[in-house]
Amino acid sequence: MKDNNSNHAVSLLRRIAIMFYDSILLIALLFFASLPVAVPFEITMEHPFYPLFILYIHLVAFLFFGWCWTRGGQTLGSKTWKIKLVADSGNNVTWKHAFLRYVGSLLCWLSLGVGFLWCYTNKERLAWNDIISKTRLKMISE
Repeated sequence: MKDNNSNHAVSLLRRIAIMFYDSILLIALLFFASLPVAVPFEITMEHPFYPLFILYIHLVAFLFFGWCWTRGGQTLGSKTWKIKLVADSGNNVTWKHAFLRYVGSLLCWLSLGVGFLWCYTNKERLAWNDIISKTRLKMISE
């Protein structure tokens, strides 16, 4: 389902807007998910269970995004901006796609945004997380 027409590709500005919307919801979700774990066990950066806590936080974030992506391809931010995540194969986004996209997004952030800026060098405006997961963001009309 490769659409080589980059006119329908999602711009970096729209991607950033989606990330902003989703980050507000994600911060609230992570706050409430961390309360029953971090507060009773007094987990700080010095705590021996801190690495497990970080793993837990990533699991919660992955489940949030994975659930949205595999159930219609849209988070709240992408619904707002009328953008949908689709698999390159034309099939629905699977949990494998979601996992690879989540890991790819982490790589984009760890590279200080270079992975997202990559869409300016790619003729189909794909970022690293799109390429790694074999998915793409697509404008939808409703």
